[in-house]
Amino acid sequence: MKIGILGAGSIACKMASTIRLMSQELWAIGSRSLVKAEAFARKFDIPCAYGSYEELASDPEVQLIYIATPHSAHLENILLCLENGKNVLCEKAFTLNAEQARKACLLSEKKGLLLAEAIWTRYLPSRLIIDECLKEIGDIRMLTANLSYCISTVERLTNPSLGGGALLDVGVYPLNFMAMCLGTGYESMQTSAALVGGVDQQHSITYVYPKGAIASIFGGTQFNSDQRGLIYGTEGSIEVENINNPTSISLFDKQCQLIRRIDAPKQLTGFEYEVQACIDAINKGLTECSQMPHAMTIAMMEMMDAVRSRWHMSYPGELDNK
Repeated sequence: MKIGILGAGSIACKMASTIRLMSQELWAIGSRSLVKAEAFARKFDIPCAYGSYEELASDPEVQLIYIATPHSAHLENILLCLENGKNVLCEKAFTLNAEQARKACLLSEKKGLLLAEAIWTRYLPSRLIIDECLKEIGDIRMLTANLSYCISTVERLTNPSLGGGALLDVGVYPLNFMAMCLGTGYESMQTSAALVGGVDQQHSITYVYPKGAIASIFGGTQFNSDQRGLIYGTEGSIEVENINNPTSISLFDKQCQLIRRIDAPKQLTGFEYEVQACIDAINKGLTECSQMPHAMTIAMMEMMDAVRSRWHMSYPGELDNK
């Protein structure tokens, strides 16, 4: 399948390397700078380099476009690609808010084109390992998850106009981790955040679910956390090392004795699973991937909207494309 990449930043480099390792056809790169696009194309041996996103989207050879731009540009980029008949894999966070996500998904379904969110933890094999372990711990009573990196000096994370802050960039992972274990049908939510310059530097969120389970999650940009996920059930517990890209999953009994430790399968980069899921879905004529269907993408954006509402925090221009 001929794949194009929209945006030429660091995450785009990782995806380009992944596509090459998968032996898929990396056909084109599109950037707002032709000089940057040509340099990217030389680095990854890409046949076509474009100095605008419009040129990439209109290339008749491209079958799937991976969007690697800041959150604030995702809706515009998605609509551009879909209107030009291209299937799309868009980086997380999918859009700035749920209304934008709904608009994008509706166009995908109208056009009969694939639109998928590149939240890689939804596609990794470790997800299935965790699901199997969940069957052995009884009813979940408590879940904790955290993810924080020293990335506070990254410009896009401090700029509200780019959808900056911890929530959309790193907080989305603990949130998805929780939702993959407990679902999205929570009963109540409380949250706190350290807001600086119009974005959250760090935040904590606590959810209570109808049957009494409690989840406490944390995201931040000021320091490196242990990135662990812990799930406690009536019959045992699970420890996940690095919820962003699990390295191991440990299962414990009711007495906290280790039953087994499962190392995550080796990977090329981890991105190959979301790419393959998209290729498989396109070949089947689907508009969404089963690992992260449109309804779940929208639900996760709704949850983040609700959190930001409690903080009284909004992004400039996020209502422009309603």
